[in-house]
Amino acid sequence: MKTYLLYGFISALAGAFSTLALYFLGFHSDPSKLSAAGWIGSLTGLVITSTCTALGVKARRDEWPAAEDSGYGSALWAGTLIAVVAALLSAIFSYAYYTVINPGFCDLMYQNAASKLEASGMSGDRLEKVEAVNRWMLSPVPQAVSVLIIVLVFGFLVSLVVAAVLKREAPDSPPLV
Repeated sequence: MKTYLLYGFISALAGAFSTLALYFLGFHSDPSKLSAAGWIGSLTGLVITSTCTALGVKARRDEWPAAEDSGYGSALWAGTLIAVVAALLSAIFSYAYYTVINPGFCDLMYQNAASKLEASGMSGDRLEKVEAVNRWMLSPVPQAVSVLIIVLVFGFLVSLVVAAVLKREAPDSPPLV
């Protein structure tokens, strides 16, 4: 269990550092930079998740004796547990980021979404309804829940690939010592 916790923690911590780097570089304070911040954050998240999952699955596989089967299911389970830990910790950080570190970020995202809706030609009653939903969806709790779900689903998808690559079948004959 320590392996899952360690690599899930490292993944969440690296993601938090990535978010903080974007914040300190000004990507989370300017509406014109939000799109770039999204791309940078997504690509960085892909690298972090893939690396931590692969290293964690490999570390877990290496904990098992070479004579035992450490196949696809075991590798997938290890990757999934790493993703669960990373998702829970990322959601906690996300909530803290939106409420303590950068409390104006949700308003910035809302203003960005509203300006895009107005630019698309939406107006009147329909715009007010959509803005009410956006205001709620772009608040800290729904954002933290969405981070939890996204990190969990994305981590599971990465685990599917990593498990296929890092599975280890038991040898047919016992190893010579």
